[in-house]
Amino acid sequence: MDSPAVTHLFRQLFRHHPACQSRRNLATLATALRNVRRQRLQAQELQQHYQHCRAPRQQQQQQQQQQHRNYVARGSGGESSKNPHNESNWQQRSEVFQEDMSKEFESYPLVTADELRSRKERPRRVKMLMRDFVEDSLYNPNYGYFSKQVVIFSPGEPFNFPSLHDEIDFQTILSKRYVEFEDALDAVSPTDTRQLWYTPTELFRPYYGEAIARYLIANYKLTTYPYHDLIIYEMGAGRGTLMLNILDYIRDVDPAVYARTQYKIIEISTQLATIQNNHLLKNSHARGHAQKVEIINQSIFDWKTKVPSPCFFLAFEVFDNFAHDVVRYDMATEAPLQGTVLIDGKGDYYEFYSRNLDPVTARFFRVRDVATDGRYKVPFPTSRLGKWLSQQRPLPGNLSEQEYIPTRLMQFFDVLGKYFPAHRLLTSDFHWLPGAIKGLNAPIVQTRYQRRPVPVSTPLVHQGYFDIMFPTDFQTSEAMYQAITGKLTRSLSHEEFMRRWAYLEETETKSGENPLLTWYKNATVMFTV
Repeated sequence: MDSPAVTHLFRQLFRHHPACQSRRNLATLATALRNVRRQRLQAQELQQHYQHCRAPRQQQQQQQQQQHRNYVARGSGGESSKNPHNESNWQQRSEVFQEDMSKEFESYPLVTADELRSRKERPRRVKMLMRDFVEDSLYNPNYGYFSKQVVIFSPGEPFNFPSLHDEIDFQTILSKRYVEFEDALDAVSPTDTRQLWYTPTELFRPYYGEAIARYLIANYKLTTYPYHDLIIYEMGAGRGTLMLNILDYIRDVDPAVYARTQYKIIEISTQLATIQNNHLLKNSHARGHAQKVEIINQSIFDWKTKVPSPCFFLAFEVFDNFAHDVVRYDMATEAPLQGTVLIDGKGDYYEFYSRNLDPVTARFFRVRDVATDGRYKVPFPTSRLGKWLSQQRPLPGNLSEQEYIPTRLMQFFDVLGKYFPAHRLLTSDFHWLPGAIKGLNAPIVQTRYQRRPVPVSTPLVHQGYFDIMFPTDFQTSEAMYQAITGKLTRSLSHEEFMRRWAYLEETETKSGENPLLTWYKNATVMFTV
């Protein structure tokens, strides 16, 4: 734990919050605006000059100047304004007139999340791609969010939904149990920064897990039974509740299938892997599954063993915490520029954009374009009218808004296709998230302080204290999964899937309302067919 943790947390939090940025020195802002006007006048004069030049060599020079156009209005002149060629490789973020960190950007080493795994302190004086910054923030073994901060809420005894009057009654009891759960934690180890959250598996235990089990049994019998065992892989298993609910149901309902069942959890967090193992051995009823279960404490992205046998691969609320890259587009050429995060010696963050895409991001664009036949959302207007209107705004920018692209999700599909060639994927995640920051496919970034959520407007926050959760564009992701693995899929809403596989009378209240159906309206289920 950092010392003092809360002070350092909120120093970082409010330094990057827009409400604080609005208090920046107005004189600096005025100077920056004057420089913007000066650059515009220079650009107009340059354009008039080239319009009068007809020679081919002069036309070639004009094209070169456009290729090296500035993407940020500098607060002051200097070598960078005299050397437009230097601006062709990277550009500092342009929404806020930040300190010029060009020298630091050129001199700081580029590091990856893998290289930081052994570090016990957060890095400084480095730069990294956005996906590495997010992955380091969430999964670093020594200070990552899931490694040190997360506590998963357990409501205790399952809710008796038929005895509840309506959803309000359910919410009232849930809130009471939530407070009691955290009170018990504070009695042992009080803290203001506990990161507590819940999952549908815990809220609707065991009914949610039993619905998944019915899906697994039915599809197993329709495909590989009795020639192969029922092999189940689950990634990101939380406390292991889904595993126990599935195994309990199979054992009680279909002993013949249970005899051939193997359950393997792939868990990147050592803390959660320990909790899963303890949950498995907590009582004799659960211990009966011990011979069926294997908990593998490693990242799925480090997987190197080929699994040729048919298997089911479960990933529930996993995609939303996969690291993403960030790109912005040149509004003149629509070419993408990739985002890099710079961390200075004080632990402050700066965002730069480069024309040079790293191999993973470049491949993502190729796969997405082929898989979707070029039909996907972009963070800039594509119609002639939309482009004209965007240029009528005061001080229109040279770059589009941010787009967060799921490069790690693409790599996950690569792992499935390469090492689990006979898998059948079953996944559920959020296709939309309320309160997301600005940008296309942008995440929610928030922490908890004194039991209250604290949202912020940027992913560039103190590593390990903030959840960074992305929505999933299932239309694009499904197409990319099909292109990479060669398998067919289908997507249903959370409600549609539960209507097919859950026993709805078990979660229906006296009023006829059913929280299992009405909660998680913003979730989609995708599965291999």
